[in-house]
Amino acid sequence: MSSTRKAAALIGILFILATVTGVIAAVLLTPILNAPDYLSQIAAHEGQVILSAFLTFIMAMCCAGIGLALFPILNKFNEGLAAGSAGFRLIEAMIQVLSALLMACLLIVGRSAVSAADPSAVSFQAIGDVLKAANDWLTNSPMLICWGIGALMYYFAFYRYRLLPRWLSLWGLIAMTLTIVVSVLVMLELIPGFGTFQTAANMPIALQEMVLAVWLIVKGFNSPTKTSMPGSI
Repeated sequence: MSSTRKAAALIGILFILATVTGVIAAVLLTPILNAPDYLSQIAAHEGQVILSAFLTFIMAMCCAGIGLALFPILNKFNEGLAAGSAGFRLIEAMIQVLSALLMACLLIVGRSAVSAADPSAVSFQAIGDVLKAANDWLTNSPMLICWGIGALMYYFAFYRYRLLPRWLSLWGLIAMTLTIVVSVLVMLELIPGFGTFQTAANMPIALQEMVLAVWLIVKGFNSPTKTSMPGSI
């Protein structure tokens, strides 16, 4: 098996791991953070919060790994797209690590609030609200936008140099553009973060990435044709 074929399989596995860990982390944490007494809920479900933070960290490593593993492949065709896609996916991963850190901070605040026998105390609630708002803003907008910009770069390279079937690359370009547009609307507070609209808008790229992952594991990248090489018309 060639090094490119092995890299393709690794990238496919990383796509699946990033999605699975991210979904499980959200399922574990969202009901807790959405509860009116979320500080008490955090303290009462420490294991879930810790596991969610750990899974978020693993997701970050997978996302960074995707960008780094793609770099030497794309660099053969377009150095700018290779560096840009890796860079934005690394920034995305750093935001995810920061999100995991904010979860750990929320856990400390929840523990302190419960130990003080007044989880609703203004000081604890204010700190918790700031940390929660920061986490929501980072994950609902900047993280998704950085992911989207990096992904648009490698999907364009896939399409331009025919490294994947063009229908699959075009699907990624369109779906990711939709995710970026909706994330910007959330950042501008024109629509609620991860409401029904944003969740629906992210479904096309979520499905596309799973199809892409399976394709890379099973078939890998296409061998570039003469007309698809850099400098060709």
